Amino acid sequence: MFDKDTLAVIYVGLMALTVLLYAILDGYDLGVGMLMPLNDDKQADIMIASIGPFWDANETWLVMAIGLLLIAFPEAHSIVFKALYIPTLVLLISLILRGIAFDFRAKAVFTHKPLWNKAFKFGSLFASLSQGYMLGQFIVGFDQSAIGIGFSLLSAVGVAIAYTLIGAAWLVMKCEGELQMRSIKWFHKAIFISGLGVLAVSVVNPLANAAVFDRWLSSPIFWSLPILCAVCFGIALFEINKMITRKSIDANDDQRCWTPFVLTTIIFILCFGGIGLSFFPYIVPGTLTIWEAVAAPQSLNFLLWGAMIVIPTIILYTIYSYKVFWGKVSPLQYY
Repeated sequence: MFDKDTLAVIYVGLMALTVLLYAILDGYDLGVGMLMPLNDDKQADIMIASIGPFWDANETWLVMAIGLLLIAFPEAHSIVFKALYIPTLVLLISLILRGIAFDFRAKAVFTHKPLWNKAFKFGSLFASLSQGYMLGQFIVGFDQSAIGIGFSLLSAVGVAIAYTLIGAAWLVMKCEGELQMRSIKWFHKAIFISGLGVLAVSVVNPLANAAVFDRWLSSPIFWSLPILCAVCFGIALFEINKMITRKSIDANDDQRCWTPFVLTTIIFILCFGGIGLSFFPYIVPGTLTIWEAVAAPQSLNFLLWGAMIVIPTIILYTIYSYKVFWGKVSPLQYY
């Protein structure tokens, strides 16, 4: 049996893990959706096929994260979703629209396919923007002033671009030929904008919050994160520049097609770690700590047994599914 303080750390750790996995896994398939061309059915089909076996399971981590917040930190859940009611509604509608469009674009009559392609693309876009807005509101402590909303809107655009970056990296790894080269160019464009976005957040976050500024200066762990992130950006740019100078990718080059995705994943982890460490132990910045918000230890000790079974099971299933469908994408078929 764990005490209340230990349970607060355990559950916030589990929640952080699920949010990070969602951002990476569903991030790339949202990015693929936003990048999907509306004037090239063949490439659109290949792009959809690249995420077909994974996208639905990727969203499981979002459900898990929200469930953990509700169960372990009910007071924080109430504050967060009261402040983020509208963007949450936009997110849910967008995810529902994506789910409908994914199936209907393949099963509807041919003349309706462009409509469902647009629905999938814009559903992905608005889902990404809403998540970015929610992140921005969290960073500014749910400030509804003009400055707070303005920063949140910039965060919305930044997260959408970051998702296109990891989506393009996924396509570089999974596709071949013309689409792979097109994905390389997408990645090359997105990496510059994403780098500027990470730099802006790294500057604005400590300047806007004195406590965060003091924390960043208190330990080399904090200021080393942006340095490591910059190194990953530099290596990713170097790798993608080598690919973009060629008109096609030969077999030797294609052996390194996984490097942009791995480096982008590391960038996501570093950025997520920087935000998490900046605000820990606050679960509502400047208002509520994890120890103030945590639920009764009796119920959490009981539910921990379920979490210890469910979360590893989902992780193992995820690993297995990626192993089964590893390699270059093949056409998506419905039987």
